[in-house]
Amino acid sequence: MFLPLLRRRNPKLIDAAVAFHRSGALPPNTYVIDLDAVERNAAAVSAEADRLGLTAFAMTKQIGRNPDASRAIRAGGIRHAVGVDLECAIAAATGGLAAGHVGHLVQIPRYRAAEAAALAPLYWTVFDEQKAEEAGAASVAAGRTQDVLLRIVGEGDRFYTGHEGGFPAEQVVDAARRVDAIPGLRFAGVTSFPATLFDAGTGDVVSTPNLTTLTRAKRELEAAGFADVELNAPGTTSVAALERLAEAGATQVEPGHGLTGTTPLHAARDLVEEPAIAYVSEVSHLWNDRAYVFGGGLYVDPVLGDLATEALIVRADEDAASVTPRPVEMPAAEAIDYYATVAVPAGAAQPGDTVVFGFRPQVFVTRALTAGISGLASGAPRLEGIWSADGSRPLGVADAIDGMERAR
Repeated sequence: MFLPLLRRRNPKLIDAAVAFHRSGALPPNTYVIDLDAVERNAAAVSAEADRLGLTAFAMTKQIGRNPDASRAIRAGGIRHAVGVDLECAIAAATGGLAAGHVGHLVQIPRYRAAEAAALAPLYWTVFDEQKAEEAGAASVAAGRTQDVLLRIVGEGDRFYTGHEGGFPAEQVVDAARRVDAIPGLRFAGVTSFPATLFDAGTGDVVSTPNLTTLTRAKRELEAAGFADVELNAPGTTSVAALERLAEAGATQVEPGHGLTGTTPLHAARDLVEEPAIAYVSEVSHLWNDRAYVFGGGLYVDPVLGDLATEALIVRADEDAASVTPRPVEMPAAEAIDYYATVAVPAGAAQPGDTVVFGFRPQVFVTRALTAGISGLASGAPRLEGIWSADGSRPLGVADAIDGMERAR
């Protein structure tokens, strides 16, 4: 769905990706990220958040926790990250984004609480009192008082399967008092996910029951005497959604796909944020009138449903702008994505041809690589670095040879 958008609004990213792949500098199974566009997108979110009195925490899991992208996000004005898990928080901090929020969506494991405390996060979400006790003990040991958010659940709230958990919303005041009394902790506010979602029927972002629950809980807490109650409201976050969230009482927002222009709303209409990511691969071989394309990162975020995927197969003598997209048969969800296949007429593809996809990614759940490209606007694109899906440097042949030598 995002390939036509990418071709229309950021064709320079496609052209640079093709050129770098043809030169041998960019391996297949790599997500390329337009760092300049990410910086502009972050600046747009940051400016609107500042206008509305919101604090923005960047979500970097979707882009493989790429440290070059983290630096671009910081340059755009967003200085803290939300770690969907502890590894995410560590990787973002390594890339220059301080820990803004940990423990949501994934709780901090008991025996890693000390690591989370060492990051000195601004906020730490807990789903129950046991997790609060663990956070408190780790914070005391680290010599600090930790602001905590309570994940709350109200009747009618919706969660993705496997995301459930939290304090009963109707007991939020009592829960806040109990958590606030735990040594090392200070109750700071409430959170849930998702607070907003894309509605295909209206073609717009709509508030979920979770957001209503959060707004009601904040009012109850304020009436009970709690001051400066934080309301963390993640989900489908872009400039277009921020005013709605502020009106509901939100104080914290967490842009993720908004930073690469890949929220579902971006697929429905042009927004301020530019599309800034593409997946680059290569034709491996031909078999029975099909081109087999290297995989490894062929995970299309299912938030938009079961949509058809298309790709550009760009021959060595072709320009990407002149190529017609071809339907891709993606690997089954239960299969390992060694390859995707594309039906091609005779002579339409050869091994080594560049293949470019445009879809909504979740790089951190794949074995893909990421690569930031800067300088597209100036016409002098530069490949900044290649990283693994967890934000670390990928091991290369030199590492393998060194390992074999050490083993001898």
